[in-house]
Amino acid sequence: MRFLLYTIPLAFVLATTGSAARAQQTAEQAIGQLMQQQISAWNQGNIRAFMDTYWQSDSLLFIGKSGITYGWQATLDRYKKSYPDTAAMGQLQFKLLEFKQLTPELCFLVGKFQLQRSIGNLEGHFSLLIRKVNGAWEIIADHSS
Repeated sequence: MRFLLYTIPLAFVLATTGSAARAQQTAEQAIGQLMQQQISAWNQGNIRAFMDTYWQSDSLLFIGKSGITYGWQATLDRYKKSYPDTAAMGQLQFKLLEFKQLTPELCFLVGKFQLQRSIGNLEGHFSLLIRKVNGAWEIIADHSS
């Protein structure tokens, strides 16, 4: 299923019906809120709150242009080093391109990010594995490039 998400407000294109689809829409809506939480935290310059959307585990996997980072704390440290201030962070926007619910507790998301910054814009693509952990959706793997 394809859908789009821009900064604020969220815009979902949901093209399914029925009880199974309602369960999927619930996952989509919850994950849409998770992504909006990321945008809001980032655009406020709050990397720590941005990281609240990630699984707080040593098993978290982040893959970026510099390679693989394992663990929540190491990923937080990487973000702080790469984006030391609000000028480096800029303003974040997402365009969500693909959403697939793999199981009732696991989703795959593909999107595009854009950072508008006074020091030069950045953009790229990302893929996320998002799992329901203790009733909450959390990013367990992130590949951003």
